[in-house]
Amino acid sequence: QRRSLAPSQLAKRKAGDDEEEEEEEEDDRHPPTTRKRQKPVRETESGECYRSPFRKPLAQLTNRPHCLDSSQHEAFIRSILSKPFKVPIPNYKGPLGLRALGIKRAGLRSPLHDPFEEGALVLYEPPLLSAHDQLKIDKDKASVHVVVDPVLSRVLRPHQREGVKFLWDCVTSRRIPGSHGCIMADEMGLGKTLQCITLMWTLLRQSPDCKPEIEKAMVVSPSSLVRNWYNEVEKWLGGRIQPLAIDGGSKEEIDRKLVGFMNQRGLRVPSPILIISYETFRLHAEALQKGSVGLVICDEGHRLKNSENQTYQALNSLNTPRRVLISGTPIQNDLLEYFSLVHFVNSGILGTAQEFKRHFEIPILKGRDADASEAERHKGEERLKELISIVNRCLIRRTSDILSKYLPVKIEQVVCCRLTSLQAELYKNFLKQAKPVEELKEGKISVSSLSSITSLKKLCNHPALIHDKCVEEEEGFMGALDLFPAGYSTKSVEPQLSGKMLVLDYILAVTKSTSSDKVVLVSNYTQTLDLFEKLCRNRRYLYVRLDGTMSIKKRAKIVERFNSPSSPEFIFMLSSKAGGCGLNLIGANRLVMFDPDWNPANDEQAMARVWRDGQKKTCYIYRLLSTGTIEEKIFQRQTHKKALSSCVVDEEQDVERHFSLGELKELFTLNETTTSDTHDKIKCRRCVNGHQVRPPPEGSDCTSDLSQWNHCADKRGLQDSVLKAAWDAAVTFTFHHHSHEEQRGIP
Repeated sequence: QRRSLAPSQLAKRKAGDDEEEEEEEEDDRHPPTTRKRQKPVRETESGECYRSPFRKPLAQLTNRPHCLDSSQHEAFIRSILSKPFKVPIPNYKGPLGLRALGIKRAGLRSPLHDPFEEGALVLYEPPLLSAHDQLKIDKDKASVHVVVDPVLSRVLRPHQREGVKFLWDCVTSRRIPGSHGCIMADEMGLGKTLQCITLMWTLLRQSPDCKPEIEKAMVVSPSSLVRNWYNEVEKWLGGRIQPLAIDGGSKEEIDRKLVGFMNQRGLRVPSPILIISYETFRLHAEALQKGSVGLVICDEGHRLKNSENQTYQALNSLNTPRRVLISGTPIQNDLLEYFSLVHFVNSGILGTAQEFKRHFEIPILKGRDADASEAERHKGEERLKELISIVNRCLIRRTSDILSKYLPVKIEQVVCCRLTSLQAELYKNFLKQAKPVEELKEGKISVSSLSSITSLKKLCNHPALIHDKCVEEEEGFMGALDLFPAGYSTKSVEPQLSGKMLVLDYILAVTKSTSSDKVVLVSNYTQTLDLFEKLCRNRRYLYVRLDGTMSIKKRAKIVERFNSPSSPEFIFMLSSKAGGCGLNLIGANRLVMFDPDWNPANDEQAMARVWRDGQKKTCYIYRLLSTGTIEEKIFQRQTHKKALSSCVVDEEQDVERHFSLGELKELFTLNETTTSDTHDKIKCRRCVNGHQVRPPPEGSDCTSDLSQWNHCADKRGLQDSVLKAAWDAAVTFTFHHHSHEEQRGIP
C-alpha cells in the first residue's frame, strides 16, 4: 500500500500509531463486541491487496537542484536561447542565417524577384562588372535588377510587356534625360489600365537602389471610372495593396482623407494609391499641393487638351516629376491641343506654345490642305517628321489591330439613311428662313450659327426634337407646324417620321427576334435617349439608361448587372458625354452610334465600349448618318481630324487629301440626289455602277486612310444578317465596312 512521504502525513501517521496502541490496551479490558468497526480491505485471489490500474505510484524526487553561481546560470540560459531561428513555413528554402530579425543583412543586395525565372519581365539590368570592379565596388551601393512581380508578368500580353518597359524607362528618365513623363496613346481595348497598374506596383516596391522608387501614386480619372480603377487594382493585385478611392462625400470628409493621404511617409505606406476624379481634384487641389506625390496618372488625358482650364493648371502645379497621361485619342481637334498634352508630361521638349505653332503647326496644316503647293507639302512633311522624332521618345502608340489576335471579329459600318419627306421639308424650310450660309461667308461661326447647327442635328435625329420650336415659331421654323401630320403629339414616338429611327427600329426588331445579342444605343442628346425609352416601352424591350444624372456608384452597379449573362436587359442606353469613356460593356456585341460628334475622339471612345477584353461574340458597330445633311459634313470633318492624327500619332504616310478646308465650310446644304455625299467625295474606285467590286480594279486606290471605306455595298454586298433583313425599309443604305477579318485570315 502506497504511503505519502509528505511531512504533514508522516506526523499524522505517527499520532495514529500512538492511538492504535492505546486502543489495543483497551481491547484487552473490554469484550470484542464493543470494538470500533473497521473498513474491509479488498484482496485478490492470491491474497494481495487490490490496486487500481489507473493509479500510478508516486515517485520520490531525488534530483534536487545544485546551487550554481551567477556565471554558470548565465551560461546555462544562453545555451537555451542560442538555438537558431526556424522559419515557420513548411519546406522553406530561403536563407536562414544566425542574424536576429529586423537587423540589416550583411553581404550583396538582391532583387525583389528572380530575374532569371522563366517568363520574368526585367525592366532594369545592372551593368556587368569585371572581377576587379566587383572587388572595388561598395556592396551597400550596388544596383540590382528591377523585375515585375510574377503575379502580373504572367498575365501581361507581349504588347503590354513592351508598354510597361516603355513607361518605366520614361518615368525613370532613362529615355529623355531630365524628363520623367510619357503619353500612353494605345487605342481603346489594349489594356492601358493593367499596364499602368503594373508600373505603379513596381515603382512602389522596388528600384535599382534596392528600395521603393516612390512612396505614393495618384490616379486622376473621369468620375465614372473611379470605381472601375479601384476594382481593377483589386482584381490584379488582390489584397497586396489597399487603394484609397474617393467618389463622394462632404467637403470636410474629402479634405480629411486627402490630408491623411498626403501625410503618409515611409517605405510601407498603408494606402499608397489615391484614385480621384478630375472634378474632385480641381475642388480640393489645395490639400493635394501641400506635399509631394511620386507618380500621377491621368486617365482619359485628352481632357487636358486646353492648358488654360482650371483642371490643367491644378494638375500642372502638383509637386510630382513623374507624369503619365493615358489617352487613346491624343489628337482630337488640332495640333496645339496635342502640344498641351506633351507639354504637361515633359515641359519644354517642344518649346513654348508660340514656338510650336510657328515651327510645327502652321507648316504641317498647310501641307495637309488639299490646295497646298508642292513646296508647302514638302515643308509640312519635313516638320512632321521632326515632330514625330521628338514626340516618339515619350509617346507609345499601338493600334487595335493587335486585338485581332485575342478578340472576335469587329465589323464597323456607316449606314447612310435618307430623310423622310417630313424631315426633308423641315430641313429645306429652315435653310430658306434662317439663312445660316450668309453668316459663314467670312468663315466665322456666330452664336446663331451654332444654334442652327444644333437644330439641324436634332432634326436629323427625329422631328419630335424640334417640335417645340415649331410651336413657338422660332427663327427657321415659321409655319413649320403645318408640315406635321394632323393630330401629331410628342407623347408617342413615331419611328416612320425619321429615317434613322426607322432603321433603328428594324435593327432592334430583327436582332431581338433572331438572336440573343444585346445592343448599346449611344447618342449625344438626352432628348434622343428619351425617344429611345419611348420606343423600348412601345416594343416591350427591357433596357437600362446611363446619363449625366446618374450617380457614380449606381453607374458601376448597372454596368455590372448588364454585363451579367443572366441579365434580362436587351438595350443599354448611353449618353456619349456621360459614359462614353472607359466603360466596359462586353455584355453587348452590337452598338448603334445614332448621331455623330464634331470631335472624332468622342465617337471612337463610345464605339469601343463593346469590343474589349472579355468579348466572346462578333461585334457589329452601326454609325447612322442622314444622307446629304450636316451629319455627313460632320463625318467628313472627323475624317480630316483623324487623318491628322494618323500622320502625327500613327505615322502613316499615304493619307489622301480628300477634303479641302474650304469644302468643310459648306455645312448648311442639303443634297437630295446622292446616296452618300461622303462616298462621292472620297472618289471611291471600288464601286462600278453603284455596286461593289471585289477585288478592286487594277491600279485603283481604294484604301482611304481618312475614312477606311474598305467595302462599299448595296444589298448584295451585305455580310450582316441584321441589315440584310432591314434592307426592305424605305431607306437607302451605303456602307463603310471596317473589319478585322483580313488580319485573322478570314476570307
